[in-house]
Order: sequence, then C-alpha cells, then structure tokens
Amino acid sequence: MTIAYRNGVEIGELIVYIPSLFLSTLLAFRQGFGRSSGWYFLIVFCLARVIGSCMSLAAISSPSVSLFTGSLILQNVGLSPLILATLGLLSRVLEIINRNTHTFVQPRLLKLVELLMLVSLILGIVGGTNASHSYTTTGKWIPGTESKISEILSIVAFMSLLIITILTSFSISHAENGEKRILLAVALALPFLSVRLLYSVLSTFVTHSSQFNSFTGSVTILLCMATLEEVVIVALYLAIGLTLKVLSGDMVVEGDMQRLPGTPDSDGLGQQT
Repeated sequence: MTIAYRNGVEIGELIVYIPSLFLSTLLAFRQGFGRSSGWYFLIVFCLARVIGSCMSLAAISSPSVSLFTGSLILQNVGLSPLILATLGLLSRVLEIINRNTHTFVQPRLLKLVELLMLVSLILGIVGGTNASHSYTTTGKWIPGTESKISEILSIVAFMSLLIITILTSFSISHAENGEKRILLAVALALPFLSVRLLYSVLSTFVTHSSQFNSFTGSVTILLCMATLEEVVIVALYLAIGLTLKVLSGDMVVEGDMQRLPGTPDSDGLGQQT
C-alpha cells in the first residue's frame, strides 16, 4: 500500500480535526444549545473533514469511484460551514452589544446571510453529486451549474460577512471585554477565509487549468490555499471559544427586541395605570 502526497495531507487532517471535533462538541455543550450555532457548524465542518479523509484513505486499499467522489464532495462543501460558523460567532457578539445599544446590523440581516449560505451548501452538494455522476461516464471532474451558483452565493455571503464585521467594529466598545475577542478572532480569520474562497472559486470556474482541479490538481496548491487556511481558522475559533465564559440565560431574544424574562413587554407597560 503506497501513501501518496494527497494521502499524507489527509492523514494530517485526521490528526487535526479529530481533536477539533471533540473540542467543538465540548464548546457547544458548554455554551448551551441556544447560543451555540457557531460551534454547531464547526462540528459539521470537522465531521466533513474527518469523514472525507477517511473515505479517501479507505480508497487506497479498496479503490472505488463512490469513495473518491464522496470525499471530494465533502472537500468542496467545507467552505459553507466555516462561513456559517463565523456568522454564528458574530451573532453572539451582536447579541451582547444589543443589550447596551442599537447597532447598524439587525439580527434579520444575519439570518438572511445564513439562509444564503445554507442554499449555497445545498447547491454545492447537488453540484458535487452531479459532477460525480458525470465523472463515472467521462472520467473528468467538471463542476456544473449548481456548483457555480453555489460559489457565487458564497462570494456574496463573504462580502456581506466582511461588511457586517466592519460595522460591528464600530460598536464593539459596548461589548464585554471577554466577548471582544470574538470579533478579533473573526477579523484575523477573514484573510484566511478569503484565500480559501479564492481556491474554491478557481477550482470551480477555471476548469481549463489542471492545477486547480479539486480531483486531479496540484496537491501543493490545495494544501497552501485551502487546507492550511482551514486549520488556522478552526484553531483561532477553538482557541477563542475555550477562553469565553458561559453566557447567562437571563436574556430572551424576540425578533429585534431583547428583554428580561418576567418583565412586562411594551404593550403591557402601555396598559398599566
């Protein structure tokens, strides 16, 4: 059994993401089910990397098109959970800030971007599945229309994420000191996320270049433009997550309004005499 360069990268991913999966799950339980969307999506991402690497390594001893294509689909859809995890962390910061002041960013805007990324994720899976079917007959991995639309939605979501991060920075002084580190982690992660997005776009649209082909392209380019970026982002988020305190459950979020449980709402106040 020969271990190729790509297989070595996949073994490295298992070494990184199996512990990361455990830590992400720990943080999700620690922070509570109502405040852990960022960690949930990080769990999804780590699972995708672990399962994808296992499928690819399993194909060494038992070559199978389904194993190869399944691994590749999981590789290609990894960007969506990372962006969704970033949005989840930003929503936590904004919730804290909105306790003290009104911000430029409303919760429904984050929900809209999250919906955009969920659609992108679904289209990415559909596009990858269709490309795998084409590969079994033509021997070529060519991203289809669904994959291209998925990447366009990812670009729109990333630009929205960048703008939301900038707008949030203007109100970050209203956040608690410990929570400010989340925005710092997101800001540090954005350059790496942009490089990861660039690789995904190139592998989808630049089909005439064999270097950026996800299946047969340069493993070094994949390592330097995607794999390492993902590792840095996950490491940043986990490192910050381990330093965050558990938020109290004394705030109830209802649409754009936040109130303490047991206190009357605005209608109730208006009826008092």
